[in-house]
Amino acid sequence: MPVISGKQFIDRLNEMNSAIWYKGVRIKEPISEHMAYKGAIGTKAALYDLQLLPEKLDRMTYRCPDTKELTGLSFLRPRTKEDLSRRRIMMTEWARKTHGMMGRTPDYMNSALMALASSADILKEQDDEFAGNLVRHYERAKKQDLSFTHSFINPQTNRSSAFYDSDHHPVAAKVVKKTSEGIIVKGARLLATGGGMTDEVLVFPSGGGIQSKEFAFSFSIPSNTEGLKFVCRESFVLGESSFNYPLSSRFEEMDTLVIFDHVLVPWERVFFYHRPDLAARLFNESSFAHQALHQVVNRQIVKLEFLLGLSQLLVATLNVSEYQHIQEKIAELIISKEAIEALHQKSENTAAADRWGTMRPNLQPLYAAICLHSKIYPRAIEILQQIGAGGLLGIVSEEDFASELSEEALHYLQGTAVDGKMKTALFRLAWDVSMSGFGARQTQYERYFFGDPVRLASNLYKFYPRQHMMDEVLQFLELSP
Repeated sequence: MPVISGKQFIDRLNEMNSAIWYKGVRIKEPISEHMAYKGAIGTKAALYDLQLLPEKLDRMTYRCPDTKELTGLSFLRPRTKEDLSRRRIMMTEWARKTHGMMGRTPDYMNSALMALASSADILKEQDDEFAGNLVRHYERAKKQDLSFTHSFINPQTNRSSAFYDSDHHPVAAKVVKKTSEGIIVKGARLLATGGGMTDEVLVFPSGGGIQSKEFAFSFSIPSNTEGLKFVCRESFVLGESSFNYPLSSRFEEMDTLVIFDHVLVPWERVFFYHRPDLAARLFNESSFAHQALHQVVNRQIVKLEFLLGLSQLLVATLNVSEYQHIQEKIAELIISKEAIEALHQKSENTAAADRWGTMRPNLQPLYAAICLHSKIYPRAIEILQQIGAGGLLGIVSEEDFASELSEEALHYLQGTAVDGKMKTALFRLAWDVSMSGFGARQTQYERYFFGDPVRLASNLYKFYPRQHMMDEVLQFLELSP
């Protein structure tokens, strides 16, 4: 099967009829028609359609050597820096389609799966079949253009280091039994973004540390597997109007709790289990972080550009560009965007092949970028709020411009060189990204996207190479051994 269309993606989701619960009720209608999922699924379908546009084929797909069919470029295992560049161009096309507002477009998990599969030899230490399972799963994903959500966070029951979970009634998902058919998993995982709107769920070990071997497992299963449930948070979609809710109506990605109610994971879908050492090695030695962060930071650049463009439009609409404090704020956004982009480019320019021949971006600039972005993004939102000021508090709706108030609204709400409707559209966009429930979720999401920013900074401290810098100082002081 070549790259799929948006219709094929939607039809596949609807046919699965996964167990998705919203506000205490299991969703019965086709998932693509439910208010909490409709906008995001439609946007995601448009991404698949983008791959098939004749003028975009060369930028979005490649001819898979194995199948000879067109395959999404996000599945491409990069062997050269040119391959990395091709992947980035493709990922930028998708990021611009969502203005960076969707963190779980298919290229994110496609990149992660590709990276893990390229290092699957690590798993041979437990079983050759498990290594083969991972590679075969990657090949299947390419051939069927599968989409994935993933989960590796345990529920926040007790975050102290001394907490011990119950063996009989676990909260965090764990292996509770082995059978001839596979492993049985019981418990829950947090924050599967896009849960219920993907073909499969990839499950990794907890990022918070593995307490015992029962928590050290990895597998992928279809979203409609028996015993698998997705429990949704409340949706931030307040309406379908793209004027009133320009972002949330299109890009609201549902976050879900994933419950495993004695779920059977067949052996052919298991990548490893009961091996904390392999869990650590797979993530530390593979190019998982390199490839995933390459996609993430690229999306974040697009998102910062969008916020910069919106901020400048507010400045122009309010005609406040003469004020130096406004100029300083816009300059701050420019500096932030340029800094993140420079770090991303350095990661590509200094990329190197790993021992399996996969070209992986330099991880240290990407870690620096993700740490910086967790601080930059909330500040960018604050700047947008400061420019909009009180104007963000009293915004009228699309319905007002279709009522008998239309003429008055157009006149009294006008801005510099724009009528009242255009100005209102800009302010509703600024409100949706900075003050709505959707906007608040975006800010929190970017703060913690790749984990606790303090832990990320600690990783940067531990692994950033700087001995040569210290040696240079000692040589200057003529104190070197």
